[in-house]
Amino acid sequence: MGICSIVAGGFRYPGPGSAADLRESVREMPPGSAQSDMERFVSAISQLSLGEWEELHTRTLDLSPLFVPYVGHVVWGENYRRGEFMAELKGAEREAGIDPVGELPDHIEPILRYLDSVTDPLPDLLEVLPGAVEEMVAQLKKAEADNPYRHLLAAVAHVVGDVPAAADAALSGERT
Repeated sequence: MGICSIVAGGFRYPGPGSAADLRESVREMPPGSAQSDMERFVSAISQLSLGEWEELHTRTLDLSPLFVPYVGHVVWGENYRRGEFMAELKGAEREAGIDPVGELPDHIEPILRYLDSVTDPLPDLLEVLPGAVEEMVAQLKKAEADNPYRHLLAAVAHVVGDVPAAADAALSGERT
């Protein structure tokens, strides 16, 4: 499992054993800022009962989310450009074998799994993703600065920051 997919696991709805599974996955990550942030997230959610974590997850990401986890919505709101972006993402995710697991294609969780599965991500995605994640971080900080999901978003910011360099390196390797 790649680093983006491990981070994506933090966005899944919690269930029995989810924290332990996530902790094991985080141990597989290379040392660095993303791993440290994921360890902080896992530590914080491990102190909660499953019911408390489910409530936190729902309050943070679902009903009236503290931050919007949909990249296209963060960037364009509810206009036609988001629809075009989602259609493009849906096709790219399908081609890469990504099951959105009930989420829209511009949700951060399937996007992270998509990034792990391709060497040449959609240019539109690479262009807007860092700014969208930055806005998600700002939204959560403003709404609830001590929310444990702040650590998860920090990990996302680190792995997203590494994506263009990894894609460039992969392309350079293919050209040589």
